[in-house]
Amino acid sequence: MNPTCIKIEYYSNHTTIYASGDWTIHNVPKIDRVLKGFSCHRRLVWDFSAVSSFDSSGILLFMGYHDKFLSHCRVEVVGYTKAQERMFRLLLAHKVDDLIPKVERGLFYSIGKNTVSSYDVFVKFVNFTGYIMVAFLRYFTHPKNIRIKEIVYYMERSGVGALFIIALTSFLVGMVISYQSAVELAKFGADIFIVDLAGISITRELAPLITAIVVAGRSGSAYTAQIGAMKITEEISAMRTMGFDPYYFLILPRMIALMISLPLLIFFADMMGIAGSMLASYLELGISSHQFLNRMQEVLDIKHFWIGIVKGPFFAMLIVMIGCFRGLQVTDDTESIGYQTTASVVNSIFFVIACDALFSILLTKWGL
Repeated sequence: MNPTCIKIEYYSNHTTIYASGDWTIHNVPKIDRVLKGFSCHRRLVWDFSAVSSFDSSGILLFMGYHDKFLSHCRVEVVGYTKAQERMFRLLLAHKVDDLIPKVERGLFYSIGKNTVSSYDVFVKFVNFTGYIMVAFLRYFTHPKNIRIKEIVYYMERSGVGALFIIALTSFLVGMVISYQSAVELAKFGADIFIVDLAGISITRELAPLITAIVVAGRSGSAYTAQIGAMKITEEISAMRTMGFDPYYFLILPRMIALMISLPLLIFFADMMGIAGSMLASYLELGISSHQFLNRMQEVLDIKHFWIGIVKGPFFAMLIVMIGCFRGLQVTDDTESIGYQTTASVVNSIFFVIACDALFSILLTKWGL
């Protein structure tokens, strides 16, 4: 710090800042360091009588701190010359903020911007989907490209690693469905029909949907974060430079692994959901496990089980494609990883639910 540029003295009823020397661009950083650590909550006198020279940088520094101190206390400026006052008035009349036009961005601007952005993302996703489908077909026409080791690895990460959370979620959902239904069915003496309701709803709709949502939040987000980190560190660019197609090495093994794992996880969720429903039926209605299973064999048609299982590969394709696509959309800043990971989970859950609704409509039309 240059001690000749600024000095602060405290008195009984006020504080005085003595400015001196050259308040020019060369000394502005030193003066700024002193003023940045100073705060005043009583009358402030700013004395410029000892200042030998001023340039626009010094004036702008003074203007910024003058407005800051003025919001906390009364500021009195003394000792300035006519030339300094003219420069101050000139800069005050031509502030940079006033020269930049302020754009009013209303509702229609936001709607238009979001629409264009969404359309751009949609077009990119369609192109990405087309490339994935072509690569998927080529993957099996050239069996040497199938990466068995990576597929098994991702099956373990996305399948075996998700067993506990899927078991717990499905078991609790089965219990809740039976508890809520038992109250109403008991009013009509139709206790045993709780088996029909739980068996069909769990195997056909709830187990596939819950499993896909859990996997989307767990594995889909992980795919986005992993590929996004690889893009930031330029590993994907390095793979392309060395002649390796990232789609074959990063995306297709994940897709095939999840297409195999998800139907198995749905089957596991069916069992855990029915077990939860069986427990709730026994506690609430006194239906024994023997009665429950006998009724289940009578009313649960095998088609409901297979409909739930068949949904698995389609849900898996959506989760992997959206997760990997969002990972490839990551830019060069770490904040983008968080944004794209969030978008990946939200988009995956939305499209899984939409796909399930489409299945329900089509299967109902076909009488299944």
